[in-house]
Amino acid sequence: MKIERTEIEGVYVIDNFNATDERGLFVKTYNSNLFKENNLDFIIRESYYSVSKKNVIRGMHFQLPPHDHEKLVYVSKGSVLDVIVDLRKKSKTYKKFISVILSDENKKSIFIPKGLAHGFKSLENNTITVYNVATEYNPKADHGINFDSFGFDWDVSKPTLSERDNNFYTMNEFNDLNPF
Repeated sequence: MKIERTEIEGVYVIDNFNATDERGLFVKTYNSNLFKENNLDFIIRESYYSVSKKNVIRGMHFQLPPHDHEKLVYVSKGSVLDVIVDLRKKSKTYKKFISVILSDENKKSIFIPKGLAHGFKSLENNTITVYNVATEYNPKADHGINFDSFGFDWDVSKPTLSERDNNFYTMNEFNDLNPF
């Protein structure tokens, strides 16, 4: 495993260890010692996955303090355009965003710290995205910002969104409520 910094503080792209032989493929997506060596204090408290059709956008999600959490996200089948935007008011990269392709082919993960919104666009049908998070889901802390309110070009004219995701505050509306 190799951990690479991104331009947003605390966000890392991880090249996961993988091996292929006559049996198939093995991929290691988490190693606590390697995370500790890189000052990533991360303990998985909950894990889940989604299955998405092509051009589905899920996001931009986060949990409000004190239930905010770190996430480790990867794709076990298919591919996504993964997007992260910094909501931390005191961060040098406040309101900046990055995108990374996560796929079963590149076998990369992304580590997302507290205070960032996360979402993705599925690039293929039946894409499976796995989320490992450091807190348990709290519906009262569940929140998000609208996917098209912070300047990112999703390169899709008619994405499929949930009603919930479509009704999130815009980035500007959220600024007045922002606890990060």
